[in-house]
Amino acid sequence: MSTALSRRSLIEAGGGALAAAAMILPAQGARAAVGAGSKNEAAVMAYYKVWVESRNWADLAAILTDDFTFSSTNGEDHISKAEFRTECWDNQVGLTKAFDVELMMEKGDQVFIKYLGHTMAGNTFRNVELHRVRDGKIASVECFFGAKASFPSAADAQKKG
Repeated sequence: MSTALSRRSLIEAGGGALAAAAMILPAQGARAAVGAGSKNEAAVMAYYKVWVESRNWADLAAILTDDFTFSSTNGEDHISKAEFRTECWDNQVGLTKAFDVELMMEKGDQVFIKYLGHTMAGNTFRNVELHRVRDGKIASVECFFGAKASFPSAADAQKKG
């Protein structure tokens, strides 16, 4: 049995294929953005890997520049590598079980990342961080902490009081 192809059926088939391609390409781009596609993204992923795999300060120190700084909404303002170890690493490294990278974007020497963190106690937290990478090493991290609970935010709770 043969089926005759009209111009209309060819156009409809082409339109369907174009629509399918439009849906597939963004999804592929999103998967690629989450993986470490560039040297800068690989450096950032190595940073998170140390936090949950080796948990060894020497491993982390090796991927941070000597003049590394860390800033956060928790009051740290461009603290040094040594202060970062004392204030953040020593207090937190044993508490984090895993990171699920939800978004990673790169522009020049900057890598922006959004992740869902999992604690050893079974809780989750969400942060966004801006990393600056220089010569394959992390030169700075600016961390913006997420709320401990889902929305409404803590600011909304203060308005009610």
